[in-house]
Amino acid sequence: MPKSRIRKKDDYTPPPTRTPQSIRLTNRSWVAPVMLAFFLIGLAWIVVFYVTETQLPIQALGNWNIVVGFGFIAAGFGVSTQWK
Repeated sequence: MPKSRIRKKDDYTPPPTRTPQSIRLTNRSWVAPVMLAFFLIGLAWIVVFYVTETQLPIQALGNWNIVVGFGFIAAGFGVSTQWK
């Protein structure tokens, strides 16, 4: 009896893998300097207000200068939420 032909199987080639799209990590190197700048500006605003006996930074604001200083500090805390 004749020998049957052996079918040669193709070598297994895995399906092409998806190249992961470059995960775009945002560069957040700006966060720390901006955060510290807001903290320092707010602190300096309040200190200048007290040292100059309400004459500076903006005399027309009166005691609202304290709110402005704390606003800068609050903005620094807001920016700090972006830090990873």
